[in-house]
Amino acid sequence: MKGFFKLISYVAPYKAYAFLNVLFNLLSIVFELFSISLLMPFLNILFKPNELILVKPELSPNFNSLYGILKYYISQIIMQHGPESGLIFISVLIVIMIFLKNVCRYMALFFMVPLRNWIVRDLRNQLYQRVLILPLSYFSSERKGDLITRMSSDAQELEYSIMSSFEAMFKEPLTVIISLSVLIWMSPLLTMIVFLCMPIILIFLGRVTRKLKRQARRGQDKLDTLVSLFEETLMGVRIIKAFNAQDFLNRRFKQQNSQYTNVYIQGNRLLDAASPISETLTVAILAFILWFGGRMVLSGQGNVTADMFIGFVAIFTQLIPPIKAFSTAFGRMQKGLISLGRIEEVLHSEEKIVEVANAKQLPSFGQTIEFKNVSFSYRDEPVLKNINLRIEKGKTVALVGPSGAGKSTLTDLIPRFYDPTEGKVLIDGIDIREYKILDLRQQMGMVSQESILFNDSIFNNIAFGQVNASAEGVENSARVANAYDFIKETDNGFQTNIGDRGNKLSGGQKQRISIARAVNKNPEILILDEATSALDTTSERLVQDALSNVMKGRTTVVIAHRLSTIINADLIVVLDKGQIVQQGSHQELLKQEGLYKELHDMQKLGSL
Repeated sequence: MKGFFKLISYVAPYKAYAFLNVLFNLLSIVFELFSISLLMPFLNILFKPNELILVKPELSPNFNSLYGILKYYISQIIMQHGPESGLIFISVLIVIMIFLKNVCRYMALFFMVPLRNWIVRDLRNQLYQRVLILPLSYFSSERKGDLITRMSSDAQELEYSIMSSFEAMFKEPLTVIISLSVLIWMSPLLTMIVFLCMPIILIFLGRVTRKLKRQARRGQDKLDTLVSLFEETLMGVRIIKAFNAQDFLNRRFKQQNSQYTNVYIQGNRLLDAASPISETLTVAILAFILWFGGRMVLSGQGNVTADMFIGFVAIFTQLIPPIKAFSTAFGRMQKGLISLGRIEEVLHSEEKIVEVANAKQLPSFGQTIEFKNVSFSYRDEPVLKNINLRIEKGKTVALVGPSGAGKSTLTDLIPRFYDPTEGKVLIDGIDIREYKILDLRQQMGMVSQESILFNDSIFNNIAFGQVNASAEGVENSARVANAYDFIKETDNGFQTNIGDRGNKLSGGQKQRISIARAVNKNPEILILDEATSALDTTSERLVQDALSNVMKGRTTVVIAHRLSTIINADLIVVLDKGQIVQQGSHQELLKQEGLYKELHDMQKLGSL
């Protein structure tokens, strides 16, 4: 029930709608029970037409008094207009009650429909917002397919399983409680028998609930695996075809899909069994009451008359639909609560990059970026060890070294994608953890080895993140990035859609769009992560020219794979196994017998 009460907390912003839903449901139940209770005087007229009440009973808060008053007024109609008029009066009254019941039922649904959809909408918004602010380390440890499943399938399951059953979880228990209250009012003895039998149904529901939870968790885990496999297939379709791996992956997908289907079938069979079994148990209780109550009527015990007993049975039968509906809703709710729990896991995941209270503003970058005794570990594995480095404003610093040396991790510390395990990163002498995160990142532009573009127009990709970007500014950025000419040759110029991940463009074109995006931000600090390593010679030359234009007058940190691209850097820092092993200019490092010269000689030999 903890998850259910957590769900209730999402209703708080819409409590007025929830209150109106409960109110109209309550009125609907009252009108329905009143219409059923009218069967008693109706039957009384048919079978005991001469049994009239001539004296109005005194009003008191018990069933016999109120029922007696109703019979008195019906008796007056019969005496003045005949038994047939009494039947017409009761029939019309039943129609009016049912009409009012359905009006109230519609109004209850009228307020419930937006309520449940707003809650799901809010959860989706919160989940997406949370994904945007989670640290990069979270995405390194979680599968993308798992996150996609939580945003799509879990949110959909929440809408289908919980929100479609949400009203039933309130309305049906309310119906049962009010009906039982009326039954107690009518005959405490018969109602006590009902209470003694109810635990049978509750025990059954408890067992079904536990099994449904286990099945729902297994089903969602299987779906995670299925979606992750599909997502990997879409990302790696070129490699799959190149290695003729279609049959292998097809068999793997079919196996996972069959496992998910089997779990889903088992869960639905269990859910489908809940309603008929609960109905059978309820009817068994009803049969016992018919036998026991019938004996009371025949023997004259317990002040239970025939018409009252028929009314009691009629109202008791109204317990069967809500108990069935509640059983089904409760079963569905368990599946939905598993999905809610999975969404909550993301919403409450640890936010490791936190902005301090009263964080300082950083309107501009002034003098230096400095790493002081910086160490960083990922999952207890040291990645950087005691890094000390000073980067002056306007200078170009290149980071080189073998794969896994820690180059990308070092640059990721500057915009606070990660925080150091030990030591500090300072900008203008102040620990960057003391700055507002938005201000800090606003000073930086980034061009990575893999061009990350979005399924949108060229204009919107270049203007990405800049709300007030002008057409003139975007075009100038494209010129600086050597992208203007090829953009104008496309069908719709800057309004051309570049497709998913920019796949309508070549590698060099995508990279120049990425550079234009960085230029349009006009950052004071530029981070280039092997921006030309994946390009052919012609594309590399165009991109390198664009980068040279961008780097003018900016503080630049370059991760270089090809040493020929950074020979003019003001400072070259050589990293190996997370440590700085050399630093200096290109010429200075060549004179030393060290790792830089080894890398240089290897690349020189490879180019022959």
